[in-house]
Amino acid sequence: QVQLVESGGGLVQAGGSLRLSCAATGRAFSGYSMAWFRLAPGKERTFVAGISRSGGNTYYADSVKGRFTISRDNAKNTVYLQMASLNPEDTAVYYCAADDASVLKTMPRLYGYWGQGTQVTVSS
Repeated sequence: QVQLVESGGGLVQAGGSLRLSCAATGRAFSGYSMAWFRLAPGKERTFVAGISRSGGNTYYADSVKGRFTISRDNAKNTVYLQMASLNPEDTAVYYCAADDASVLKTMPRLYGYWGQGTQVTVSS
């Protein structure tokens, strides 16, 4: 099993940037594909970005492509989400998730491990 703890959320003005981190403990981090999801008020949890076990493959939701970058440091057991050009529509609780399969997935129900989430609020 793996335990996940997110950090780095906060309040930022539109156009600003934030970097989220997700620290993992437990079973070997490099054995998990990782992803970021977000949950906005009144909406379903949606996929934001995913990264393969080695970090060699990444995948993004169309809404964040070109603005967000997912990366990982397997030596530090951490996955990151660098967010730029933020807008109010990015306001949500952001969750990291882990899956022990090698294929990147975008459906939340396919991920077995979740962090507690970190709030990102973008003001206009």
